[in-house]
Amino acid sequence: MELRDIIVTPLLIIIIFTVAYIIRPRVTDEITRKYFIPALFVKIVGALAVGIIYQFYYGGGDTFNYHTHGSRHIWEAFTDSPIKGLRLLTNDGKTYTDIYKYSSKIIFFSDPQSFAIVKIAAIFDLITFSAYSSTAILFAIFSFIGMWMFFLTFYEQYPQLHRWLAIAAFFIPSVFFWGSGLLKDTVTMGCLGIATYQVYRILIKKKFGIRHILLLALALYGIYSIKIYIILTFLPAAIVWVFLANLDAIRSPVLKIMLAPFMISCAIALGYIAMLKAGEDHAKYSLENVAMTAKITAYDIGFYTGRDAGSGYSLGELDGTFGSMVRLAPQAVNVSLFRPYLWEVKNPFMLLSALESACLLGLSLYIIFKKNIGLPQGLTNPNVVFALVFSVAFAFAVGVSTFNFGTLVRYKIPLLPFFVVALILIWHHSNRDKKLPVLESTE
Repeated sequence: MELRDIIVTPLLIIIIFTVAYIIRPRVTDEITRKYFIPALFVKIVGALAVGIIYQFYYGGGDTFNYHTHGSRHIWEAFTDSPIKGLRLLTNDGKTYTDIYKYSSKIIFFSDPQSFAIVKIAAIFDLITFSAYSSTAILFAIFSFIGMWMFFLTFYEQYPQLHRWLAIAAFFIPSVFFWGSGLLKDTVTMGCLGIATYQVYRILIKKKFGIRHILLLALALYGIYSIKIYIILTFLPAAIVWVFLANLDAIRSPVLKIMLAPFMISCAIALGYIAMLKAGEDHAKYSLENVAMTAKITAYDIGFYTGRDAGSGYSLGELDGTFGSMVRLAPQAVNVSLFRPYLWEVKNPFMLLSALESACLLGLSLYIIFKKNIGLPQGLTNPNVVFALVFSVAFAFAVGVSTFNFGTLVRYKIPLLPFFVVALILIWHHSNRDKKLPVLESTE
C-alpha cells in the first residue's frame, strides 16, 4: 500500500459508483436494477481483497509481478518518454537498447500470455497514476461488465429465475474473489462473459450489428491471447449451443430427428478445426502435444512452482499420452467440481474452497436424486447442454493439468457460473409445470 493508493483509490471508487448510478437506469429493468450496485460492490471488494491476501498472506505473487514488477515500469517509461512507453506497450517481447532499462525489470516480458496482462495494467496505470489498488479495481470493472452480459444472456430467456441467475453470475465466493483482482483470471472471466452474450445476440437472437461482432472478436482474441485452453473448451460448446438453439426453432419433430445428427457432427468437426488452428500458433496445445502439455503443467504446478499455493493432489499417473488423460477424466471432473472434500482441508483457504465445493456437490446430488425431478426434460434444453458441455470439458482440462488445490481454486472459476446455471435450468425445466414459489420468485 502506497500513498498514491490512499489518494487515488477513494476518488476512483466515488467516480465509479457515481457513473454506475447514472447509467443503471439504461442497462437494467425493474428486476435487475437491484443487483447492479451489489454486484459491482462485491467485484471491487474482491479486487482489494486479492491484493491484501497476496501482500499479507502470501508475501507477494502474480498480481504484484504483473504490476509492481511489470506495468509500473511501463508507466515509468511513459513518464520519462511517451515514445519509449509506447514501444514497450506495443512490444512483442523483443528488447531494444533504448527500452532495456525498463524491459529488463519486467518479470513477464518474455512470456506473451503474462505480458498481455502487464500491458492491460499499464494502460490502466496511465489513468490511476500506477496505484496498484486502483488499477486492480479497473480490472474488476472489466470483469463486472463481462459477467453482467453473462447474466443478461440467461435472464432475457428466464426472467423468473433472476435471483438464482444473479447468484450464479455475481455471488459465488471464489468467482468474485479470484475473478476480480489484477490477474489473468479476471480478464478471461470478463472476456468469457462478453463472448457468451455476443454469441447469443448474434447467432441465436439473430441481432446482427458491427458493435456485437467487434465485441465478440475482441473477447475471443483476449481469451486466445491469455489462456488458449479456454477457447478450446468454449468454442465447441458454443457451436453446439447455436446449432441446438436453431434446431429447437424447427417445429417438425421428423425434421429435427433428421437434422440433429448432422448439426452435432458439424459442431464436433468445427470444434476439431478450432483445436487444429490453435495448435498451429501454439504447438503445445496441438492435438499431438496437448497430453504432454497437461502432464508437464500438472507436475510443475503440483510439485514445483505451485507447491506453496496449497495442498497437492494426484489423480493417477499421467504418461503424456492422450489415453492417460482420458482415463483420468472422471477423477479430473470430480476434483474440479467437488473437491477438496472437507476432510482434505489443510489450511483456512482450503476450508473456504471445500465448503463451496460441498455446497455444489449437495446441490448437484439434490437435483439428480430428488424423486420429482426428471433430468431428461432439462438436459434437452440448448442452454443446459451449452453450459454443461463447457463446464464439464473445462473441469476435465484444469483438473487433469493442475494437481494442486490452491492453484485449482483459481483456475476453475470460469466453469462455476456455467455449471450453476446448468443446475438452475435443469431444475426449472424439469419442474416448469409445477409451481416453485421459492425458485421462481420475481419479487
